Amino acid sequence: MAPGTARPALPVLLALIGALLPGLGGAQTSAHPPEAIIPRGGSVQVNCSTSCDQPPTLGLETQLSKKEVAHGDHWKIFELSDVQEDSHPICFANCHAQTTAAMTLTVYWFPEQVELLPLPRWQPVGENFTLRCQVAGGAPRTSLTVVLLRGEEELSRKPAFGEPAEITATVLAGRDDHLANFSCRTELDLRPRGLGLFQNSSAPRQLRTFVLPETQPRLATPEIVEVGTQWTVNCSLDGLFPAAEAEVHLTLAEQKLHSTPLYGKDSVLATAIVKANAEEEGTQQLACVVTLGGQDRKRKDNVILYSFPAPNLTLSEPEVSEGTVVTVDCEAQAGVVVSLSGLPSGTPAPRAQFQLNASAADHRRSFSCSAALLVAGHLLHKNQTRELHVLYGPRLDQTDCPGNWTWEEGSQQTLRCQAWGNPVPELKCHRKGDDALLPIGDLRPVKREVAGTYLCQARSPRGVVTREVVVNVTYYQSNMLIIILVAVAGILGTVSTAAYLYNRQRKIQKYKLQKAQEAAAMKLNTPATPP
Repeated sequence: MAPGTARPALPVLLALIGALLPGLGGAQTSAHPPEAIIPRGGSVQVNCSTSCDQPPTLGLETQLSKKEVAHGDHWKIFELSDVQEDSHPICFANCHAQTTAAMTLTVYWFPEQVELLPLPRWQPVGENFTLRCQVAGGAPRTSLTVVLLRGEEELSRKPAFGEPAEITATVLAGRDDHLANFSCRTELDLRPRGLGLFQNSSAPRQLRTFVLPETQPRLATPEIVEVGTQWTVNCSLDGLFPAAEAEVHLTLAEQKLHSTPLYGKDSVLATAIVKANAEEEGTQQLACVVTLGGQDRKRKDNVILYSFPAPNLTLSEPEVSEGTVVTVDCEAQAGVVVSLSGLPSGTPAPRAQFQLNASAADHRRSFSCSAALLVAGHLLHKNQTRELHVLYGPRLDQTDCPGNWTWEEGSQQTLRCQAWGNPVPELKCHRKGDDALLPIGDLRPVKREVAGTYLCQARSPRGVVTREVVVNVTYYQSNMLIIILVAVAGILGTVSTAAYLYNRQRKIQKYKLQKAQEAAAMKLNTPATPP
């Protein structure tokens, strides 16, 4: 804080000082205060006094603006205003002789400019950089110090010399310095003079440090690519700091590719999906550039873009009747060698052809045409297939529909009977005599009722065929059950008869006993006949 304007001494104090002044022979002149420090442009009051025993002539010699604000017999107070620089005013008194007293007037002011000069836009880790702080103005310079800071950490402290003063410090850049704030601060220390410590700081500047290895990026791409197809390109680089600040640019034939970066702790991986046009056929250059800290690392590789259409495989007729001659033709572009299934190997050529007489065995026959192309030492293949459909009448033979089946009654069996043909014929089997349908498929269990001779007929728009199928079911008649039933009935009849006779005998005996008891009782109860 700035000190206040110096106040004049009280007249009573001045009179007391005058009373103590020595006699005529030792007259002295004094200035009060002998030293003063004020802010630039400020004012101060100076008291000039003398010990002369006669009325003296008092004055103040200075180049500063002054005016007398109070006086006494032996003193005068002058006010100095708008003080811009250090000065040494002199009080004088003429009393028999002239005596003088000088004072020291010091002006202080804060720096007009405190600026940390711009830092490198990017600073490599492990290399030194210089902090520079410029300070313009400020006084007194003997009390002015400049401090260079990283955040709140003090890096250097030096006095301010020169105008403007420039203070420097050399710093070794590390990863921890990335995004750190650097600044400089001035300290005007007037505490020894009864004032305070005045500080003024520059605007902070942020440092960005980086690590970019000398190695080239890794570029992952196929050596050869067919035009019109999509493929993936990967470009990666490890050992980066800060990895998230790295930029990756992929180009094909100097045309920028849209890529998506994926950042790791100290790496970056950029992926692009590429689709080349036929106009770009040939050898093209694929480039990857990784940029960090204003520096680049580049990798270039060649990619061969080729055109390889599939061979053209044709059948003279894709669907023919049995016995028709069919032409199979396979053709590819110039420079391509083809081979056709069903045709013996011959002189390599871009075309192959043969004919066949279509039969039922050729229905759904698949023909394959293979084309081969040599590109940059890579032998490439492409295939084309076609299927032939042959129309033929119904087939119903022993293999697919056996004519005789013999099963035991109750067994688990499957009756197979299938007709072939194109178009697929309709198959029906009716039993002779009652026209019952033959149950083709699972017979679980086999019943004797299915036995018989069946006439199977396969019908399609291309004809009708018939086949006789005999189904035999064997079974055995068993009399054991009847014997058992008769034996059980006989045993039950015998037991019933015996039980009946036993119960009847018991009833007869019980009846006789009861009659005997009644006769005895009657005899006892009859009176005796007199003699």
